[in-house]
Amino acid sequence: MTSFTSKSIAYDREGPRGDPPVVLIHAGVADRGMWDPVWPMLSEERDVVRVDLRGFGDSAVRPADPVSQADDVLAALSEIGIDRCHLVGASFGAGVAVEAALTRPAAAASLVLAPPAGSLLEMTPGVRAFIDEEMAAVERGDLDAAVELNLSWWVDGPCRHPDQVDPEMRALVGHMQRRVFEVTCDWDDVEEIDLEPPGLDRLSEVSVPVLVLVGGLDHDTVRDAAGRVVSGVAGARLVEWPQVGHLPPLERPADFADLLRDWAAELARARP
Repeated sequence: MTSFTSKSIAYDREGPRGDPPVVLIHAGVADRGMWDPVWPMLSEERDVVRVDLRGFGDSAVRPADPVSQADDVLAALSEIGIDRCHLVGASFGAGVAVEAALTRPAAAASLVLAPPAGSLLEMTPGVRAFIDEEMAAVERGDLDAAVELNLSWWVDGPCRHPDQVDPEMRALVGHMQRRVFEVTCDWDDVEEIDLEPPGLDRLSEVSVPVLVLVGGLDHDTVRDAAGRVVSGVAGARLVEWPQVGHLPPLERPADFADLLRDWAAELARARP
């Protein structure tokens, strides 16, 4: 495996070259380490890249300029020499993947949103209340409470008690989430550039194949986002895993690797 840092963006690349690479973009409660369970299964047969978005994992250098996560991903791909790839995003990373595809349409061969969230979510009262509570915990310096709040919301979800969730997965996400808070604790004045118009209003512009994966135990607002993507993007396909929460790649990594293999094979068969 080869690891790099490009313009403060850390990434790994591994696997045989040839077909368009698979580029993995992590969830907002994680970093590129969330792909550890699926990485060996994918990289033994595909060219695979995984990135740490700015402020996550090893992409910890405080930015001097306004930040666009989508532009960072595209800049890293350009430096790697990748002109076209399959963008696979989880949660917040799915929103980044869609924004990257809208910013540079030629870069995306397909999109896998597993599940769609981040900039693809509607700001419901429940989501707003969660964000406000998280910000309050961070502002008073209670990172333990902020981490546990994210675990409860994003890992356990609305349908499960913590005891019903794999403790190793919960611990891994908690470690990654705490790292995010520690890295960005003094980034309050860092400006984030939002795509205008937002991706949720431009789904009809997405012209590549799109696969949406959502868990049956996820929040209604995430399931609503999945429905909006499927109805807004021509030909988009929805897959639902009934007994899974918000992080399908972590809960069922082997099945997720199979899903990506099948998706890639289907796209190859459909290629002119």
